[in-house]
Amino acid sequence: MTSFDTTPQLSVWRALAALAVVFVMLATTGWTAMHHERGTSALQASRTAWEHARIGGRPLPDTDSAPSRLTRFFASLTAPQRTALAHDYALAVGNMNGAPAELRYRANRVALLQQVGIERTRMHDSRLTPSGQQLAGRRMHRYEDLSTADRQILAFDPGGSGRVAEVFGNLDEAERISVVVPGVDTDLLTFQRTNRKYSAPVGMAQALYSAEREASPSTRTAVIAWADYTSPDGLGIDSATAMRAESGAVRLNALLSALPGRTPVSMFCHSYGSVVCGVAADDMPDRVTDIAVAGSPGMRVENAEQLGTGARVWAMRDADDWIQDVPHLEVGGLGHGQDPMADAFGARVLSAREAKGHGGYFEPGTDSLRNLADIGTGSYRSVECAHDDDACTVGLSDTTEAGRA
Repeated sequence: MTSFDTTPQLSVWRALAALAVVFVMLATTGWTAMHHERGTSALQASRTAWEHARIGGRPLPDTDSAPSRLTRFFASLTAPQRTALAHDYALAVGNMNGAPAELRYRANRVALLQQVGIERTRMHDSRLTPSGQQLAGRRMHRYEDLSTADRQILAFDPGGSGRVAEVFGNLDEAERISVVVPGVDTDLLTFQRTNRKYSAPVGMAQALYSAEREASPSTRTAVIAWADYTSPDGLGIDSATAMRAESGAVRLNALLSALPGRTPVSMFCHSYGSVVCGVAADDMPDRVTDIAVAGSPGMRVENAEQLGTGARVWAMRDADDWIQDVPHLEVGGLGHGQDPMADAFGARVLSAREAKGHGGYFEPGTDSLRNLADIGTGSYRSVECAHDDDACTVGLSDTTEAGRA
């Protein structure tokens, strides 16, 4: 009988078993949330109507045209024509990369108010169960909140559990743009929270926007809370694979390619959002200067060089973050690869002191938020490294004159 060493195989299977156990345990202790899928696509209906429309006797360009072509198209229209399109094809225009940001805000406000009416009717629909009517009420109130005049909604899709993106600051005049990419269980109803405010995309982006203005008051910044992808439902099998990240990466790069101007863009990717950013990295436009991950389960590569990007790669993790207990490996599509905090990965490792666990990286007053703000404003000499040295800032200089005091 031929003998052979089974140690490598056993190690792999033990790691896979550990990975499965961790996800199951987390999923059964409150991390899993049910998303409610709905069959009809209002966005697709709006796009279909757009495809058959004309303006001034000419056909409208395809909604998936290059952003530059769509930008030229909208620039060729009169103000009343742009307003009419935003009203008549609200969801199509509100989600159209290449349309002016202000026009998208206006179109999405129209679409949100339309959805308020739809959900208000559903609240009293006797064909729905009491829980269905209650869900309709929750969605109606969220749509009402998002549709107020002070909100700048850059993307909105009511289909399924919903997708949305919001801008803080002036996107057209910004000298630096930051994009926050959240992780699992992100949808329309969890886009913002009252409790645990800074663990939701809106709270993250608001905190970052305020911290950036404090870090560099003279730098005009804009921050995007980007929840315009279908995230995994809790910590089940979807969160252990790249399936949702791959589709999210396509949507993320479509956004990045359509951002106005040529100002630098910094990515701030939390938890499973770092998987999205890892998959998207090699196709990100050159204007993306920094990719910072917080509480990352991995980026689907073994080292930063394999990301295929010229952007600086940063990583941070709080000492109490449970994500450190998830095995960092990738076998047969399960798992997300090397730990970005590991020396072998090659990221610039930042302090996350006082981050308060997995959901606390954007909490005001933390090292983690101050570091993210310094990256977002280009104040690299002000960041605080994870260790008592300046290893994470080697070879860097500020791109702004104002750093944190």
